[in-house]
Amino acid sequence: MSTPTGNGAAAGANPQTPSSFIRSGIEAPIVATSDTPRTHDPGLPGQYPFTRGIFADGFRGRMWTMRQYSGFGTPEESNARYRFLLDRGQTGLSIALDLPTQCGLDPSDPMARPEIGKVGVSLSNLSEMELLFQGIDLSRISTSFTINGTAAIIYAMYIACADRNGVPREKLTGTIQNDILKEYVARGTWIFPVQPSMRLISDTILFGNRETPRFNTISIAGAHMRDAGCTAAEEMAFTLSNGLAYVDELLRRGGEVDTFAKRLSFFFYVHMDLFEEVAKFRAGRRVWARLLRDRYAVSDPKAQMFRFGVVCGGSSLVAPQPYNNVVRVSIETMAAVLGGAQSIFTCAYDEPFQIPTEFSAELALRTQQIVAHESGIARTVDPLGGSYYTEYLTDEMERQIDALMKEVDDYGGTVRTIEDGWMQQRVARRAHERKQQIDSGTLPVVGLNCFRRDDQSADSGEVFHLDPEVSRRVLEKLAGIRERRNASEVARTLDRFQQAAANDGENLMPYLIDCCHAYATVGEMVSRLKSQWGEFLEPVQL
Repeated sequence: MSTPTGNGAAAGANPQTPSSFIRSGIEAPIVATSDTPRTHDPGLPGQYPFTRGIFADGFRGRMWTMRQYSGFGTPEESNARYRFLLDRGQTGLSIALDLPTQCGLDPSDPMARPEIGKVGVSLSNLSEMELLFQGIDLSRISTSFTINGTAAIIYAMYIACADRNGVPREKLTGTIQNDILKEYVARGTWIFPVQPSMRLISDTILFGNRETPRFNTISIAGAHMRDAGCTAAEEMAFTLSNGLAYVDELLRRGGEVDTFAKRLSFFFYVHMDLFEEVAKFRAGRRVWARLLRDRYAVSDPKAQMFRFGVVCGGSSLVAPQPYNNVVRVSIETMAAVLGGAQSIFTCAYDEPFQIPTEFSAELALRTQQIVAHESGIARTVDPLGGSYYTEYLTDEMERQIDALMKEVDDYGGTVRTIEDGWMQQRVARRAHERKQQIDSGTLPVVGLNCFRRDDQSADSGEVFHLDPEVSRRVLEKLAGIRERRNASEVARTLDRFQQAAANDGENLMPYLIDCCHAYATVGEMVSRLKSQWGEFLEPVQL
C-alpha cells in the first residue's frame, strides 16, 4: 500500500496546511457530519465487540497502571531509581534489561562486556534479581519485563525470587513481553529459530495459567514494528496476526483458548496523530474480539477482551529542541487514555539521546498524573465515541487492518512471512518511505525539519552520566556467585533442563525455575538451549 503524502513542505520550509491524509493512507474529511459513512454501531463499553473499551466503567473503576520503563547499570542502581519513582506515585514497574541479558550472554562473555548496563540493568542470575527487588514487595507491585529471547528465563528468575521471599506465586502480577515474532521482524534480539522459540513461549503461557494466574505471560508487541517504520494500521494488523500465530501454537500444544486468551495482552507505541491513534485502538479491540469469536469460537467475554499497554514516545521524539518532546508526550498520553489503554509509559524528553535523569523521569511521570487527575478526560468512558470523525476513522482503520491481515493469511501466516523475510521487507520499505517524508518535509517534525533554530543544539539540559565502574562491579559479583554456589547442583539442574528441551512435549518452566534456584546464569541456560536448538539465521533480503 502506498501512503499518500498530501500537501507538505519542501525540505527546510515550514508547513502551511495539514495533509488531507493521515499516515495510514486514510483520507480525512474536511468536516465530518451525520452523512459521513459509518458501518458500525459502536455499542457500549464492556460489551462485545468492545469498540468503546473493555470495562463498562472505564477508568472510574480502575485507573491505568503508570508504569515508567527504567533500568540501567547494576541492580542496586536500578533499585534506587524504582524506589524513587514509586515514592513519587508510580503504580507499576517496567524493567529495562541490558543487551547482554536480552541476547542470552553473561557479562563475562567478551561480546557482552562493552554493553554491560548500557541500555538496561544487567541481570545474569537470581542473586542479581534479589538485589533488583530488595525492599520492594512483589505481592503488592505489578512488574513488567521488556524481554523476549530470554523471557522464559527472566520469568523463571522472577518466580524464584518470589519463592525466596515467601510470596505465593498466585499473588504475582505483571507482564513479560515474551513476543519473539516481532523481534525477527523489527528489533533483532532473537536467539533461537522460530519454531523452538514458539514452543518456549507456549510453555511460559501454559505454565503461567496454572502457577501465576494473575501474571500476563506475553505482551504481543506492535510497538517495535511501528517505531521501525510501520503505519498505525500496519502496526495493529501485524500485531494481531502475530497474536493469532501464538493462539494457533497454544492450541496445537493442548491449551484451552477460553483459558489462555484471558492472559494475552498487547503493547503499542502511540504516535502524534491523536485521532489516528484512538481509532487504531478502538478498531483493534473490535477486530480481536471478532476473530476470537468467529475463528476460535471463544464465547467467554473475558477471553475476547483486548488488553493493551502503551509507550508514549519512541521514534516520535527527537533530539533537536528536546523540550518540545514534553508536548509530544502529553498529546500521546491523551491519545492513549482516549483509546482506553490499561497501562502507560511516558517517555522522558531526553530519551532520544540519553538515559533519563531523575528530573526528566519525574517530569514524564507527572505528565501522566496531570492527564489522569487534572484534565478530566478519564472521567467518562470513550469520550470521543459517537464523534462522526472518530467513528469514521475507526471503521476505515478496521477495513485496513482486515485487508492487511488477509495479506498475511494469504501468504501462509505470520511464521512463514518471517521465515521468508516478507514481513521484514514490508517494514523496511515503510521505514524508507517515512525517512523520505521526513527528509522532504512532507511529514513535519517541529524542530527537526521545520521551525528550526541555529542554537538548538544547546538545549540538552541536565546530562546523565553512567558510572564507568559498572562493568567491574558486575563482573566481580558474577565471579563471586560462581564461587559460592553449589557447582554440582548447577550442573544437575542444567543437565535435566537440557534433557527436557529434547522432549517437545515437556514444559520447560519447572526446569528453568530449578536452574534459577541453583544460581545458574542466563548464559549457561541459553547455551544449553543453543546446543539443542541452534540459532536463528536471518533470511537473505532480496
